[in-house]
Amino acid sequence: MKPRTVLPPDAQASKQASQPITSLTNAPAPPRLRRFASMMYEGVLLFAVVFLAGYLFDTLTQSRHALMLRGGRQVWLFIAIGAYFLICWRRSGQTLPMKAWHIRVMGTDGRPAKTWRLLLRYVYMWILPLLGASLVWAGAQLSGWNAMLMLIVAAPFLVFIPTWFTAQQQFLHDLMAGTRLVNVQTAPKPASQATIQTSKNP
Repeated sequence: MKPRTVLPPDAQASKQASQPITSLTNAPAPPRLRRFASMMYEGVLLFAVVFLAGYLFDTLTQSRHALMLRGGRQVWLFIAIGAYFLICWRRSGQTLPMKAWHIRVMGTDGRPAKTWRLLLRYVYMWILPLLGASLVWAGAQLSGWNAMLMLIVAAPFLVFIPTWFTAQQQFLHDLMAGTRLVNVQTAPKPASQATIQTSKNP
């Protein structure tokens, strides 16, 4: 009988990670804590995206400060951020932070999401944060207490509220766009021995 080769944990994880996306049809949603960590990491990268996009906008328009052409700047940054997300989602279903935290966006049928659905996802994911920011701004205006504006930093995390009431803990904008987040963490727990072991059948 030929000896049976047992792959080490690293090789097993690599083999599982190479499985097609369609094998993740029934994969569960990633935990909320992991999605939160991914969003925090995403914020660091978006700072660089916004900085570069703003620098290009100022160079092309010869703007002297951020209040010049404010409306055009906001539209430009909205497009730049959207381009970043759509390019990453379209290529692999993941941005760099999503890869780090083993999260992937895909269609509800288990296949890579179509571009128009990813575009809808990007547009819809602004609804709750903008609504929350508007409520904070209105509260600050009505109360005259401008310190309330600091609460705007929490507005992006309002997207987590519907996950306690939606199917499979998905974000509301994923349900609206026909997409879903899946957990692609396939690496097994570390084994006591990382070397290749062989055994022979009797």
